[in-house]
Amino acid sequence: MTRRVAVVGGGLAGITAALRCADAGCQVIVFEARQWLGGLTHSFHRGALRVDNGQHVFLRCCTSYLSLLRRLGVADRVELQPRLAIPVRAPGAQRPVWLRRTALPAPLHLAASLLRYQPLSILERVRFALAAAALRRVDPRSPATDEQSFGGWLRRHGQSDHAIAALWELVGVATLNSRADQASLSLAATVFQEGLLTDAAAADIGWSRVALRELHGDPALACLGAAGAEVRTGVTVRGLEPRGGGLTAGSAGGGLIAGSAGGGWQVISDGARTTVDRVILAVPPAAAEQLLPPCCLPLSPGWSQRLGGVPIVNLHVVLDRPVLDEPFVAGVDTPVQWVFDRTVQSGLEGGQYLAVSLSAADDLVDTPTAALRARFLPELAALLPAMREARVRDFFVTRERQATFRPAPGTAALRPPAVTAARGLFLAGAWTATGWPATMEGAVRSGAAAATALLQASPTDVPAVAV
Repeated sequence: MTRRVAVVGGGLAGITAALRCADAGCQVIVFEARQWLGGLTHSFHRGALRVDNGQHVFLRCCTSYLSLLRRLGVADRVELQPRLAIPVRAPGAQRPVWLRRTALPAPLHLAASLLRYQPLSILERVRFALAAAALRRVDPRSPATDEQSFGGWLRRHGQSDHAIAALWELVGVATLNSRADQASLSLAATVFQEGLLTDAAAADIGWSRVALRELHGDPALACLGAAGAEVRTGVTVRGLEPRGGGLTAGSAGGGLIAGSAGGGWQVISDGARTTVDRVILAVPPAAAEQLLPPCCLPLSPGWSQRLGGVPIVNLHVVLDRPVLDEPFVAGVDTPVQWVFDRTVQSGLEGGQYLAVSLSAADDLVDTPTAALRARFLPELAALLPAMREARVRDFFVTRERQATFRPAPGTAALRPPAVTAARGLFLAGAWTATGWPATMEGAVRSGAAAATALLQASPTDVPAVAV
């Protein structure tokens, strides 16, 4: 019998889960509150410009995300470096310092660049190499590792505040959306082990050559339709009810088990009820906690608030001439973190469109646009000398207040797995227990995990959750 599956949420996690289920022969219905698919990776128009809400990159090690792009038929719409190369600029410098990999195996592939990395002293470069070797031996799956802060671990391994800011956080802030002192050592170890310390090619950087809606949302809508799925955009799910009269509960191995008494679920949206056999809930943590029936997770009430969220702010600067001759540049000794050339993706004709991505932006998310302009335009000009002769045609700001969960020490205990204690109800989202930080790769992995769990579950399976 064909299983009828509801996927609530049309971000990357929901798209992945829905496609996996549809490809397996399930009858899939996707519910998305917004008018488009893509979640936090979307685009909008500002006049003639196509504007991405945020600047998203991926690495060669993001194999699940790359598989999704191939499934969507858009792998030719991204650029992937043949070899890692990051231009790093400091204020007033005429030329960037480059972090490049060689053909040597990891971690020796970065040795030549690190030896010449001028933002650090020679002693700091040596100490960085020793700490990197130690980080390779850290077990990111250990609960004890997750309880430690990345910044504390770095200082115990000889890293100065300057070295942390000028090199470790160059990568860490962008991938973790957190400063080292506020980040879990477990998640930081995952980032550096997967990206830089194990496979020489893993950290080659990729980015979209088109607006994000053309990379994710619109192709996903077409692929889901071709796979036979129904997509309902602009529909907010208000509740989930087990079909057959409430949740059944009992004991199994000392734990609580819960399932839908009559089998299946009612998905409640405005003025409508949809009956399905299975549900994948691929929404943000707060929405998930609100929609989940009691006793579904081994977490006490308020877990989503404790998991928290971290904002990302993007500054969009339209200039009358080109001032950056690379696809992107990273900044050190400056509040400017990463700058991306988005001219082609935006459709701008003449001039240049730069996007400044500011992660871990708790202190900036409520700053007025005029104040951000007054602060960051001089900083940007100090980083890119050619900008001093340019005229700013437009300056605007996008803010994602809950861009990611807060990757603090102890976070792992608040990230549930795909399988819940309610029969036929599964979770997806970059905030679930993927082992990765909140990245596009983590979101896709979570959607794949939820779909796999759903497809493998027996109709009578009722998982147990310890309480």
